Amino acid sequence: MYDSVMSTRRLPVERKALIAGRGAASEVLPAAVSFLQPADAVFAGMLRGWAVQQRSRLLSPVSIEKRDSTVRRFAAFTNDFPWSWTSGDVEEWTSSLVMAKLKHSTVRNYQMAVAMFIGYVSDVRYEWVAECEQRFGTFPVQVFHEWNTVAHMTELECQPGNRPFSRDELQRFFDFCDDRVAAAEANGRKGWLTAFRDAAMFKTVYAWGLRRREAAMLDVVDWTPNAHAAQFGRFGALSVRYGKASKGSPPKPRSVLTTMPWAAEVIREWIEDVRPAYRDAGVELWPTERGGRIDSSTMNTRFREYRQACGLDPGLRGLHCLRHSYVTHMLEDGWDHLFIQQQAGHAWGSTTALYTKVSSDFRNDALRRALKPAFDKVGTDAGGVVEEGTR
Repeated sequence: MYDSVMSTRRLPVERKALIAGRGAASEVLPAAVSFLQPADAVFAGMLRGWAVQQRSRLLSPVSIEKRDSTVRRFAAFTNDFPWSWTSGDVEEWTSSLVMAKLKHSTVRNYQMAVAMFIGYVSDVRYEWVAECEQRFGTFPVQVFHEWNTVAHMTELECQPGNRPFSRDELQRFFDFCDDRVAAAEANGRKGWLTAFRDAAMFKTVYAWGLRRREAAMLDVVDWTPNAHAAQFGRFGALSVRYGKASKGSPPKPRSVLTTMPWAAEVIREWIEDVRPAYRDAGVELWPTERGGRIDSSTMNTRFREYRQACGLDPGLRGLHCLRHSYVTHMLEDGWDHLFIQQQAGHAWGSTTALYTKVSSDFRNDALRRALKPAFDKVGTDAGGVVEEGTR
């Protein structure tokens, strides 16, 4: 029979760790080896072992790489190694992040990444405690705790600038996009094609309530008919294949139904009439002039350029404001809250509620509708006469 144990011993150390499926010190560091710089070698081994442990949890390579980078930055800040880190290091580092004016959620994510790394190396099952005690006479302990870390109080930590457009602001923004296309085309400039792509892209993000990456990863084939809305043709529903993933899970797909007739016409014109001008375009919905797919960060940069050029409030910081606008305007137009939640791909209705910032007119109308039955009943009980000022 094939001897898996003996075969494993003949493989390189890192390959052994992958087969073992765990990042224990004995699997990552060569046995009975004296390093010229033992502290650096052990720290590097810890990071390799942690990467193995995270891969076994099916975390994405991007997430693993970002966490690795964060731990290295913390180590550089402290100028020390994990077995010497203290709670004071955490507090000084956090203060530096706050002074750099990083977002609340960013600071919390950085803290969480390093705390998870320390949780890994201080877990006796991974043998780093014994390894460090043998080599350095001390061992790593968890230095992140409830008294020096940012609390995660809600599912969504919105920035104040991520507010929805007012309807007038949205019309002004889309008019500017259209004018930019017309001006470039009238002047015979090559940039009209990119301007048209940007206009169609912004309108799609709004009309289907998409996140940046969801929009960036769309392909032409993601549009399908909806038998219950035949008037939209082949653009009755959008298959969002790269929805926001939960921890350790692949992207969460969903289907978003078309609700705005004008938007279906925009995307039809883009796909059928304009996009073919990109000769090297593949299946991606938003190609670049050099070929390939537009990057989500580029989308945000383009949005800010347009917002600034048309003189809108700088508080509308990013493309995500269009998604907030979609949710808010759908609610104001009377769509069912559960339908909006499903369209937006929110697991909880409370998240959808955080996105909505309805106008004061809408709130007052809702208040009047809610109070009207009670006051009508008062008038009926009084013989059908309602005193002035009670309506």
